[in-house]
Amino acid sequence: MALRLEEDLCCPVCCDVYRGPVILPCSHSFCKDCLQTCWRVRAGRSCPVCRKRSATDAPPCNLALKNLCESFLQQRDQRIPTDLCSLHSEKLKLFCLDHQQPVCLVCRDSEKHSKHRFRPIDEASEKTFLLFFMHFSRNL
Repeated sequence: MALRLEEDLCCPVCCDVYRGPVILPCSHSFCKDCLQTCWRVRAGRSCPVCRKRSATDAPPCNLALKNLCESFLQQRDQRIPTDLCSLHSEKLKLFCLDHQQPVCLVCRDSEKHSKHRFRPIDEASEKTFLLFFMHFSRNL
């Protein structure tokens, strides 16, 4: 599920997470640099997806998408070094819903997490991220 979210946050030109996203009047978004490159190569200001002409050569920043992508990249980057359980040096594969923390398979079977509820860590991080985004977007 986290992979699906990452796909939704990808520019259709470079297929990477948006960097400096801008939005066209047709509602399609692109990395600013990707769009400028497309317009230079094609010698026209049309949307690379739907080909609709754009009246402006400087489309506005898609601020909500920019903030979402920055948060996603920050969270993804923070997850990478904390892949291993500090107690057992095992891969963190589960998320303890009762303690709200990632755990390894050894932790799951320990007394500390007896009778707790668990989810695969990807499902839990996706849900945590979406809750963060919903809270964040309400405060814009």
